Amino acid sequence: MDSHIYKKAANRLPAMAGITVIRFNTRGTTSEAGTSTGSYDNGRAEKYDVEAMIRYCFDTLGIKELWVVGWSFGTSIAISHARDLRVKGLILLSPTLLDIVEGDLEFWAADGRPITALIPEFDDYLKPEQAKVRFAVIPQIELIPVDGAKHLWVGEPSVHRVLSEITRIVAPARLPLPTEI
Repeated sequence: MDSHIYKKAANRLPAMAGITVIRFNTRGTTSEAGTSTGSYDNGRAEKYDVEAMIRYCFDTLGIKELWVVGWSFGTSIAISHARDLRVKGLILLSPTLLDIVEGDLEFWAADGRPITALIPEFDDYLKPEQAKVRFAVIPQIELIPVDGAKHLWVGEPSVHRVLSEITRIVAPARLPLPTEI
């Protein structure tokens, strides 16, 4: 929740693109906001955190169109658990695929909802060529290799690219994004 890319999305996208951004931590996560209750469970019990947040977005906040964005470990959580049929699709930033289980990718292949994955050229876990192989089972996936980017998306050019791609998917009429607010 407190990664700089999530913070920048939450702080900028509402004003720049009219996109509501909801951030949350899964169980047992420590951040600037404190420590979540529960214990980290290698992506298994985190299912309940994702399901609860999806319900909250629809039932309490009244969100009409929900896209789930995950970064790093969060991409595995999204792939494994953001299966609620009301979710429009997934946006994956620096997917690692380290914590998915057999059948996760096949689920999305059969499901058909859109998935976009931004793959940094210099990612520590999954580089663009590896991503093509690992995600090959999902015919509808849009793989976007990002030249010069690293796993953490540090630097304004990388941040602007991520926010622009999210906007292209969620609110394309709001492009191009300004470079300043």
